[in-house]
Order: sequence, then structure tokens, then C-alpha cells
Amino acid sequence: MALICGICNEVPEHPVVSPVSGIVFERRLIEKYINENGKDPINGKDLDVEQLIDIKAPPTAKPKAPSATSVPALLKSLQDEWDAVMLNSFTLRQQLQTARQELSHALYQHDAGCRVIARLTKEVGSLREAVATLKPHAQVPAVPQPTVADVAEVGVPAVAPTETAGMTPEIIAKLQDRATVLTQERKKRGKTVPEGLISAETIRDFRTIASHPSLHSASIPGILAIDLHAADTSKVVTGGADKNATVFNKDTEQVVAILKGHSKKVNHVIYHPSEDIVVTSSPDTTVRVWNVSNSQCSQIIRAHADAVTGLSLHATGDYVLSTGTDEHWAFSDIRTGRVLSKVSDGGGVALTVAQFHPDGLIFATGTADAQIKIWDLKEQTNVANFTGHMGQVSAISFSENGYYLATAADDASVKIWDLRKLKNFKTIQLEGSYEVKDLCFDQSGTYLAVAGSDVRVYVCKLWNDVFVSNDHTATVTGVRFGHNAKFLASVSMDRTLKLYGP
Repeated sequence: MALICGICNEVPEHPVVSPVSGIVFERRLIEKYINENGKDPINGKDLDVEQLIDIKAPPTAKPKAPSATSVPALLKSLQDEWDAVMLNSFTLRQQLQTARQELSHALYQHDAGCRVIARLTKEVGSLREAVATLKPHAQVPAVPQPTVADVAEVGVPAVAPTETAGMTPEIIAKLQDRATVLTQERKKRGKTVPEGLISAETIRDFRTIASHPSLHSASIPGILAIDLHAADTSKVVTGGADKNATVFNKDTEQVVAILKGHSKKVNHVIYHPSEDIVVTSSPDTTVRVWNVSNSQCSQIIRAHADAVTGLSLHATGDYVLSTGTDEHWAFSDIRTGRVLSKVSDGGGVALTVAQFHPDGLIFATGTADAQIKIWDLKEQTNVANFTGHMGQVSAISFSENGYYLATAADDASVKIWDLRKLKNFKTIQLEGSYEVKDLCFDQSGTYLAVAGSDVRVYVCKLWNDVFVSNDHTATVTGVRFGHNAKFLASVSMDRTLKLYGP
């Protein structure tokens, strides 16, 4: 609603209201009237300029002059508006073109930056591998020279591994002392079941409680090995077909370290039972020792001329046993990288697996021609042979009780051997197409886990299965028990780590 001045009957530019009459006036006109008469023009009462009250009103558009309403004036007004719109549109187009050019330049810079970062990252990885490869040579002169598999890594000529350092009387005494302590501890434990050990009924109710599919590269799928830290079973190490080993904390669900350095897949991993150290092996002929805290390789053991196929850590935590397709087993020091002993199998066939006895004075190896051989470590001699499998031996595991040895082969069977009587007393025959890839007794020797076409847990002595899982979508390559069998961990060629629990 427009306000109308009480004097001129037009819309006021600066409207005010008289408190005396309540009428709206144009300030200019009412001030002039008050200065001349001193009264309100409507009712004649006394009125002062200071009494006037300003009114806030929206501005009003004044009508155009009569001359602007003619047809030529309207056409000129429309032309002016059109010219203004065109000029504004041209300016906007210029600004858009400039913004496009700036964006294109920024994208090219980003792409170039990404390429530089990728190249530098690759160069840094190559340099780290070269430093890790060359570092042991500078520290320990007795470490073997690079083999054929390492030429691509550091670009040096390949030569044969150096001679073994030999097992000194001090080392043999150390092995014997450790075995004596472990034997006495086993006798003290006797046949009692460890406090807190999960019952078979609880294992029967195990289900998949976690699945982790992103520990290794998706472009080269497959996890080939697993191990747990004995003192802290929340720490898991896995070996992958992507040439890396990954240390993972299952409680925090975080990757702790990625260990890069092997030039081929990582087929065996061992987590040191008391230290933050990981030992790995690969068909690239090397065994590597890693410090998890800095993800660096501290030692490279070159004991074999061909692929490493078996790996086992001695009870002292200072030595490692390895086997290879070069038909030899080797005993090496993980602290210095020295090969202390290297012995030929003598059978003319490749060795496929290796495992230390819990006491550490004997160990077992498996062969490609279905034999299991028991060796005396101190004498470095073959003291017993077990035959009965019909295919290449694929897995070996000693029970913590020290008496049982479980073996598996490509004949889809698991055999249990009594080391006291040197004979097979139980054979678990699986389905004809079943592939056994790994065996594992729990720390008490009460349960045996089998990994292959699925995951199975057997109760020892009864040898009946209490748990079977088909959750993996590919062959299961490794399995391990948690402390007191409270959980079970498995890895598979489907690139996942699965955890089972109640």
C-alpha cells in the first residue's frame, strides 16, 4: 500500500507522520509549512519540526515521463536492454573459457605429478631392495653371494652359494641344553589338559567371526602361508603370491607392516615366538629375516641353489631349517645369516617340506617321492624313514607331546605316526579330490587342524572331526590355532584371512 502526502496528494520520497493529526506528509513540504505557520495543516494545532516522526517505507518506482512512453522511446529502451544482455553474455563466455583453460592446465599438472610420484616410489622400492640385499654382505663376510634369482634385484653377477660355516661345539651344546629344558618342561606338564583350553564342544560351534580380503594385492591373488606370534596371537603374518609378507593385527584390524624384497611368491612365513621378527622363504632361492618394527630385511640366507620349499624355526629362536628342490636341507643362523650346515638328502629327489621336533634335536623332511625322513640334527644323519604315502608330501606337523607326527601328501590322506614305535597308527582318508596344503597341532597337542579343500579340526586320540568350514571360495593354504585353541585362523588362494571362534 502506497503512502500519500496530505498536502500534495503524491507519494512522498521522505514520508513523515504528524503526531498531532496522524497524517502522512512529504518532509520537505511539511517542514516549510511549519516554519511559516507553526501549525498542523490539517487540524490547525500547534506542531514543531522535531515532533515529526520518520516512516520507513519501501522505495517506489516513479512512473516514466510521458515522453518515454512513445513507441520510439520504448524501442530504444528495449535496444539498450538487449545490448546490455549481450555484453554481459560475452563477458561470461570469456570468463568460462579462461576457467576451462586453467582447469585443463591443473589436470595436466596433476597427471604429471602422479607419474613422477609413481616413478619415484618405484625407484625408492628398488633402492630399498638393493640396500637390503647388499647390507648383509657388508656386515657378515661369510654370507653367500647373490644367486641367479637376485641378479634382477641388484644387477650383480650370480655365483654359487658360499661354503657352510659348520656347527661348532658351542652351537651343539646350545641345542642340547635347550632340548633338555624343553623335555623336562614337557614331563612336568604330563598328561594334564592346559587350563583354559577350549573344549571340543566349543570348537564344534565355531563360526566365521572375521574375514579380511585386503592384506595382499588383488592383481596377483592368493595367500600361501600363515603364522601367529606365540606370545601375542593378535599378530598374524601372511605370505602372498604378490611377493610380499604382511603383518596384521587382528584385534585392531590394522596392517602393521608389509615386508617387500622377495622376487617371487612368499611360500612360507614364521613369526618368531618371542621377538618382533619374521622369517620368510620363497622360490627365489632365499630365506629372509625381517625386523617388523621398521619393515626392513636384516639378513638374507642363501643356502639353496633352487627354490626353497620348507621352513622351520628351531626352539632356541636363533636357527632356521630350510629345504629346497636342490635336494638339500640347510641349518642357518638367523642372527648372522650364516649357513651352518647343508646336507644332501641322498635320494636324488626334491625336498618339499621341513619341520623341527618340539625339542629341536631331530627334524622331519618330506620328499617328492612320498617319503618322510627323520634326521638327527647334531649328527646330520638320516635316522628313520616313514613310507606309506602315495604322492608328494605336502605338509608335516609335530605334536607338542613329542610323540606324534602328522603328515599329508597328494594322495588325499593324513597319516599319524608314533615316533616311539616308528610306525603309522592312524590314517585319515579324505575325499579323493581333497588337497591337503597344511597341518597344525594346537599348543597342547589336543587338536589337529587340516587345511586344503576346506578347514577341518580333529580331536587327537579319537581322530574324529569336530569342525568343518567351507567359507573360503578357493583352496585353503594355511591354518593356525590361537592360544588355547580359542580361535582358528586360515588363509586361502581367494586372498582372504578368516578367523573362526565361538
